[in-house]
Amino acid sequence: MSVKLKEMPLLERPRERLINVGVENLSDEELLAIVLKTGSKEMSVKSLSSYILSSLGGIENLKKLNFHEVKKIKGIGEAKACTLVALSEIARRMNRKVASIVGTKLNTPLKIFEFYKSKINDNQEEFYCIYLDASKKVIEEKLLFIGTANYSLVHPRDIFKEAYLLNATGIICIHNHPSGEVKPSTEDINLTIRLKEIGVLLGIRIIDHIIIGDEKYYSFLENGKI
Repeated sequence: MSVKLKEMPLLERPRERLINVGVENLSDEELLAIVLKTGSKEMSVKSLSSYILSSLGGIENLKKLNFHEVKKIKGIGEAKACTLVALSEIARRMNRKVASIVGTKLNTPLKIFEFYKSKINDNQEEFYCIYLDASKKVIEEKLLFIGTANYSLVHPRDIFKEAYLLNATGIICIHNHPSGEVKPSTEDINLTIRLKEIGVLLGIRIIDHIIIGDEKYYSFLENGKI
């Protein structure tokens, strides 16, 4: 039988440990216990936190689940599912706002993947464009389209309009496949070809199109498709 939180020595309780030793010294289990506040009928809040982390394979995988998937975890009702999904989304939005690539050189697809894999939403399709100057430094990044789980409306006009406004000479496109599969779809291939052709006419090069999936990526450039 798991020990209830109120039965634990005071200095071993997650909140008290946060106050006394600092949040950076708490385990993932303890942080999750603070967020959840209470356990279930069968488990204490610490045991429930441990069970959730074990079920997910690590706290980093929480961002991959939507409300209905989180709710399927034993001991998680609607209130706790809402709390966990909201926490994941807050972390994702903070990462999007804090992280900046402006002024840097993203000279390899792997470097771009490393930057965007934790920034991009796993549950719906997002389409980013990175706009580069003549020295291939990043002028700006734009999240241009947000779609459903398997569809995103991407219009070349909007992509190149931003390039003109920023006086960019190159563009790198990035989008995700929520399914986790990174093999380009027919639509991905056709869009890339169309963007490349328009870029040639306008003098704005499409340098790469990168698809991000489940801890992997596909680069049109690396695969000789652009």
